[in-house]
Amino acid sequence: MHLQYRLSKQIQNAFDEMFSSSIESVEFQSTRKDFEGDITVVIFPMLRHVKMNPAMLGEQLGQFLVENTQEVIRFNVVKGFLNLVLSNDYYMGIFQDLSSNLNYGFSDPASKSTVMVEYSSPNTNKPLHLGHIRNNLLGYSVAQILKAAGHKVYKTQIINDRGIHICKSMLAWKRYGQGQTPESTAQKGDKFVGNFYVKFEQVYKNEIAELEMQGFSNEEAKTKAPILLEAQEMLLKWESGDSDTVSLWEQMNKWVYSGFEITYKNLGVDFDNYYYESQTYLLGKSFIDEGLNSGVFYRKSDGSVWCDLSQDGLDEKIVLRADGTAVYITQDIGTAIQRLKDFPDVSAIVYTVGNEQDYHFKVLFLILKKLGLKWAENLFHLSYGMVDLPSGKMKSREGTVVDADDLISEMTLTAKTISQELGKLEGYSIEEKNQTYATIGLGALKYFILKVDPKKTILFDPEASVDFQGNTGPFIQYTYARIQAILRKSDVDPKLPLTMVSLNEKEKNVLKQLQVFPATIQQAAANYSPAIVANYTYDLVKEFNSFYQNISIFSAETFAEKQFRIKLCSLVGDTIKKAFGLLGINVPERM
Repeated sequence: MHLQYRLSKQIQNAFDEMFSSSIESVEFQSTRKDFEGDITVVIFPMLRHVKMNPAMLGEQLGQFLVENTQEVIRFNVVKGFLNLVLSNDYYMGIFQDLSSNLNYGFSDPASKSTVMVEYSSPNTNKPLHLGHIRNNLLGYSVAQILKAAGHKVYKTQIINDRGIHICKSMLAWKRYGQGQTPESTAQKGDKFVGNFYVKFEQVYKNEIAELEMQGFSNEEAKTKAPILLEAQEMLLKWESGDSDTVSLWEQMNKWVYSGFEITYKNLGVDFDNYYYESQTYLLGKSFIDEGLNSGVFYRKSDGSVWCDLSQDGLDEKIVLRADGTAVYITQDIGTAIQRLKDFPDVSAIVYTVGNEQDYHFKVLFLILKKLGLKWAENLFHLSYGMVDLPSGKMKSREGTVVDADDLISEMTLTAKTISQELGKLEGYSIEEKNQTYATIGLGALKYFILKVDPKKTILFDPEASVDFQGNTGPFIQYTYARIQAILRKSDVDPKLPLTMVSLNEKEKNVLKQLQVFPATIQQAAANYSPAIVANYTYDLVKEFNSFYQNISIFSAETFAEKQFRIKLCSLVGDTIKKAFGLLGINVPERM
């Protein structure tokens, strides 16, 4: 960016001196690989300031830059594009800067605004599944990227711990659990409770079938099934504070929370604070009167309260039922306001929620703006597509979801199988092997999901993700491990002062890629997209491997060249580790 600024100033000077004209900005892009050059100036936008053939203008500007800019040593013009070749000194300067800055790429901590990132937000009636994995990985990674970009970040989640779906698991346990516990059945708490949710749905389906045989329609049968009526009664008891019901609810939620914590630990994500729907579902009601008084809301004849968003291209939205009970949007309004009270330094909130809730968040954000809350301008819905498997979509009620814990175990096993076939870990102890399998497997899973733009649907193939070739986590991890092997073999003292060397094209290409790491982090933060970091890392690894395969490191002609190349390897390794850290992926020292 600093270079572009200097080049822009010189081009502006050229216009002033040669044409007595001024231009406000200069457009740059990377030079195409089939032309010589390190950075390209786009000439076409300048033609409105001077009536001139674009190639001729490019020639004149190129000559001016060679004569007046230290970094530019030669140029070529291809139609309306001025390709600039930068000096060896310029690249060595970049190298020196990189070498001397241990936090290269990262902005000063908390130098920017404070952001709250919400992710995970599970229901306490079932274990985390593959969809939750994408949610958690996205939310955690975005939080890490924002932190690296200079923001102070709070990682939070709201746990959906109330409602009819929770009562379904509770009732099924009460009916069929026979006093069993996660401990007595040697099951994780969330999996244990989830089994009873599936049991409820099985019994419910059977009761519907029985009622249909008695002559009820399907719709009638769905509402009259005894087990559903009993679950609805249980919900009313919970809402009225019935001690036995609340006690059972607390116990089963504890089981689930203990299970969740194990999954979060295995997945490598964490949170700074938690909100619970059972504590927030009444929050928004206090803001209804405020909205009525300001004219944001209006009351219908039946007593229900609405917000008319039709002039904004949306529809009317109910915010309070006629019986005075809140709806989900009311709760979300109250929770957002409460969070800003709890954390007054927060100026923006990122909600990591699937794309089926796109409309809900449009409505939520618009209502908050209409209520006159300034920070509502800084709310962002990190919308993401579903994760499907080759076998098809998942269904919680039927117990066909891909359990998060099972998937993590499967990824480790897949990594083990492929590593053994390739002979990647020969000479390792059993403990070292198992640790590396877990690192490779989880890295493969995370990278496969995070390299894709969040909005796109993913078809997840576990085996394809653990490929040691191509745009995969294991390929990048293997490159990192290869670099560490080079550094272990090196006899060069890293503290020795560097000597100037003449760089070849492969070395320059690696430096070019390293140079854009800070801008990549900022871009990823601005777009809330870990995919930008993931694909940057792959591009860096490709450039490094091209260098490694074509340039001798230990057989360099001079000690200075050898020293430079080893240090370059070290910088690439450090950057891979930093970038993968932003994705929540570990890198093995050996593979």
